[in-house]
Amino acid sequence: MPIERCREKHVNMSFKADEEGTAANVIRQINAKNAKIVAFLVVIGFCFYHGILHVRYGIDSCKWLLTDGRYKGDMEWQPYGCMMHQYSVKDTRRCFRYLSFWGRRNHFVFIGDTQVQLHYRALLHQLAGHKKSEAAFWSQAKSNQTLDVLPQSDHAFHDSLLGLHLEYMWQPYLTDNVTKHIRNWVEGDPNVIIIGMGSWTIKSSINFEHSLNQFAVNLTRLAQALSLRREGKSRILWVPIPPIKESTEPDTTGSLQRLSNKHIDQLNKAAVEILEHSGAQVWWSLRLLAQGRLDESFGEAYPGYHTLSQTTQILLNAYCNDHMNFKDGTCCWSAEPYTSLQVVTYASLFVCMSIAIAMVLYRSYKGVYCKSNIKYAPLSTNLDLPGSGNPILNSNSGLDLLPMFFALSKLLLIMVFFYLCDRTSFFMKENKYYSPMSFWLPLAYMVVLGLFFTEESRYTKVLHREQTDEWKGWMQLTVMIFHMTNAKVVLPIYMHIRVLASSYLFLSGFGHFCYFWQRGEAGIVRFFQVLFRLNFLSIVLCLAMNRPYQFYFFIPLVSWWVLTIFVWLALPPRVSAMSSDGNPLQFLSLVLKFVGLISIITILYMSEVFFEKVFVTRPWKALFVTTDDDIHEWWSRWKLDRYSVSYGMMYALGLFLAQRHQLLDDRNHSNLMSPRLSLLAVLAAFCGLGGYIGFSILCHNPDECNEIHPYITFIPIISFITLRNISGILRTRYSTFFAWFGKISLELYVCQYHIWLAADANGVLVLVSGYPALNAIVTSFIYVCVAHEAHEITKVLMPYFVPSDWQKVLRNALLFTLVLVPIGIHDGMF
Repeated sequence: MPIERCREKHVNMSFKADEEGTAANVIRQINAKNAKIVAFLVVIGFCFYHGILHVRYGIDSCKWLLTDGRYKGDMEWQPYGCMMHQYSVKDTRRCFRYLSFWGRRNHFVFIGDTQVQLHYRALLHQLAGHKKSEAAFWSQAKSNQTLDVLPQSDHAFHDSLLGLHLEYMWQPYLTDNVTKHIRNWVEGDPNVIIIGMGSWTIKSSINFEHSLNQFAVNLTRLAQALSLRREGKSRILWVPIPPIKESTEPDTTGSLQRLSNKHIDQLNKAAVEILEHSGAQVWWSLRLLAQGRLDESFGEAYPGYHTLSQTTQILLNAYCNDHMNFKDGTCCWSAEPYTSLQVVTYASLFVCMSIAIAMVLYRSYKGVYCKSNIKYAPLSTNLDLPGSGNPILNSNSGLDLLPMFFALSKLLLIMVFFYLCDRTSFFMKENKYYSPMSFWLPLAYMVVLGLFFTEESRYTKVLHREQTDEWKGWMQLTVMIFHMTNAKVVLPIYMHIRVLASSYLFLSGFGHFCYFWQRGEAGIVRFFQVLFRLNFLSIVLCLAMNRPYQFYFFIPLVSWWVLTIFVWLALPPRVSAMSSDGNPLQFLSLVLKFVGLISIITILYMSEVFFEKVFVTRPWKALFVTTDDDIHEWWSRWKLDRYSVSYGMMYALGLFLAQRHQLLDDRNHSNLMSPRLSLLAVLAAFCGLGGYIGFSILCHNPDECNEIHPYITFIPIISFITLRNISGILRTRYSTFFAWFGKISLELYVCQYHIWLAADANGVLVLVSGYPALNAIVTSFIYVCVAHEAHEITKVLMPYFVPSDWQKVLRNALLFTLVLVPIGIHDGMF
């Protein structure tokens, strides 16, 4: 018996050990490498899925715009698969004036009953709403939700300045007269013909089946006439009858009561079937718009004011988007043509992939395939900004070129994916919209996850490496949620995001100053390593996506301040911890350097003309202007955070002085200061944070808020640092969840413009249509995996492009400059 019990116990222990081993093995498989493999397979799957959709339904986003869509949570209309620009009166007139300038006659014809007349009046209101007659009509319509008796007659509007001619033809019944008009349009054909009728057929019919058959016969004749027209001469839209609010009261009118959704659906079904292969398109999204706002309908049978406004927007998007440069309007938009520079970029990366494949095959054949002998060591302090933990290459001789070509091969695949997502209509795009729930709910999830994954840190210093990675991580995630949900429409949220942007620059100044203070050197190798880490992915994207350097505005901004910091640190006198020990005059020199730096910044700010002369000078002008050759964006971004880097460096100096004079102690797990001083510091920090929150709420003018922001941004930043570090318990714990994202936050920032957001960050990428939450999860997973891989690629390539030998670094910098020269000549930089 004892032996059997021992055996049973041994079996149980073995089974338990196997279970634990299986669980541990499963956990080990959940890592970044396997996640990226899954993401790659998901991308391939969605490529096949969307490819099948395009083969079956076509890739015409105009068809998507006019056919399908849905209301979002805030009752904003979202077309299926594309983004709709909201045309103002100014935008509308600019579109017609532009097309007229290029010789196009803007001719719209509306043919039909009262419903079509309302669409005509809605477009007229968009153009001439300032006129008293139109303003009075729509004011009464919006307030009373009823319409006066509309004139049952033709109407026309002409504007020679816009080259615009609008016509409305009163035709309540589909007769041969309508078909005759269509056939007779040979010279002076309208650009857009909008036809819609049928409700009067239902209301006046005694025998509905007979009326339906007669309607189908007449519509067939119309379809034949449309088929004979030259293809592409006019866009012809058939307006279906919208649904109605059916009354439950007894019929007292004798006619209107017979208008029912059942009869409406039968007429609409006949129109869809007959016009399917004609030259006309059924404007079905109009019916969906009216169906979602039945409570706002005019009377019983006509769409309400908001529906008519949205249908006008749809019409303008279909007509203007392909001719205007509105980044948030991808419906009816032709893909951006590729440039010769893009062809060269992708061809070069393809050559690198071919070389990598050839090297792998050769080594496999020779049996000498081996891994790279490159070794990395992390820097002892923060380098610059999000994800600044880049490696330094140890001294090596004879670098293996295969890892470089292999990394560039993976970069090619990433760039192709970026191009498909953002420069083509292969994947769908949707407009961003804000609602409190869409912003605060994911933010709450993020906070909960960050607090759940916390660990003890091995560091005790203020703003140690793991803490700054954590800070960068949660800031970047917050900024991502801000961008995706379009929360910039809420001024207090926008102002707090401005503080986060300033915090990145504050940390950049803090980190570089700390490094120089402790080591006393600002080497050229380290300078180029920082610049490479910051700019590699952005420069590749500029070449591959045909975007200016200023498109990734935060990267040029941080790069400029990194250059400023290194020049400032390199200028004599160089003051470090060692040189200042026992020599107080060194601090006076340092104060004078700070005064000089802030004075130069202030001079640049006070004279915008002088600022433009400095930054618009060739050949570096191309680094600071947008596609439209405008420097205003750079000026606005620069002046918002002009003192943030200086604040960071001054805070670092103050921290070192406080440590030297034993005003605080961060060498262990205890509190920084005595209990009384700690309490005062905490109260001051809460007052600082509360004061900025109050400012952001009370300030109602964005321009005024932005003017004040540079002078007070250090208050919430230092207040947060105080609260985060005053307690030894808080200072020595950090969130591994946020820190992981912090290490790749630079790549997260750059990649979001193309594979998470869409259309130059004006919309969101859609892989799973109709399910916003699921789409956000899928695209976020792919986006994070791609950003992590881009981070790894940058680490692999750094030792090849920025060696540890300063002479080779200068050689590579010169070669890169020579590569840029023909590009600059082509773009007019010289």
